[in-house]
Amino acid sequence: MLRVGLTGGIGSGKSAVARRLARHGALIVDADKIAREVVEPGTSGLEEIVAEFGTEVLTEDGALDRPRLGEIVFSDTAKLAKLNAIVHPRVGKRTEELMAKASANAVVVYDVPLLVENDLGGLYDVVVVVDVPVEEQVARVVRDRGMDEAQVRSRIKAQATRDQRRAAADIVVDNSGTEEELDTRVAEVWERLRERA
Repeated sequence: MLRVGLTGGIGSGKSAVARRLARHGALIVDADKIAREVVEPGTSGLEEIVAEFGTEVLTEDGALDRPRLGEIVFSDTAKLAKLNAIVHPRVGKRTEELMAKASANAVVVYDVPLLVENDLGGLYDVVVVVDVPVEEQVARVVRDRGMDEAQVRSRIKAQATRDQRRAAADIVVDNSGTEEELDTRVAEVWERLRERA
């Protein structure tokens, strides 16, 4: 099994790369999706978050209000560290359960936004970084997610820098071009991954 860590900053197009790799045959383990699962209503993860941050991080129906929690933690590194200490061990455990089901010759791509920030590169055989210029990140997130520009810049500031991510990469995927160019680049990456597998 080839373990691939896939990362990139907010708005880089990491999910677009993951979808293309899945079409080529990769097994995708999505850390964001798992992170949502481990804090669903009724979970110990959500209980711990409420104990730490209070009921103001809940929606009226008792679910986690992710935008509200984001406002709290992305402007305070100590609070972000507390949130990560609650969520990351649960994500790690669930990820290992999913990876244990993969076949011996599988290419397993772990889609993890904070790979560099949490120094997780050593867990993977190959680290793939999706890269775009910061101004492109900002423009995409404002346009595609309707997020306020100041909030986007705050999130980017809370993440690893572009240079830090590139330094951690075995493979860098430039996603500043067209969809067709990305298709071509991902196909090339897939060939390299299959050779490594």
